[in-house]
Amino acid sequence: MDFFSRTNLKADSAKVKQIKTWLTETLSLDETVTISLNQLTCHEPGCPPIETAIVIMEEAPKQYKIHKSIAEIERTDIEQLIEQ
Repeated sequence: MDFFSRTNLKADSAKVKQIKTWLTETLSLDETVTISLNQLTCHEPGCPPIETAIVIMEEAPKQYKIHKSIAEIERTDIEQLIEQ
């Protein structure tokens, strides 16, 4: 059973670029590292309605989740995510 699906909400490309910049700065990444952002909806009970999955495509990929839409993410969310 598929509990997650991509939302039909189109993320603002400027916001996506801003989040990738925050991630690059916060993680001290080389600018050539690929960063993937996917906004997902969850259909499982008790799951947040929308979350953003982040994948940093390095030799050892890193994955993060923020329980907000791309539009709602702020720099502090990135900083708190990395501190965990």
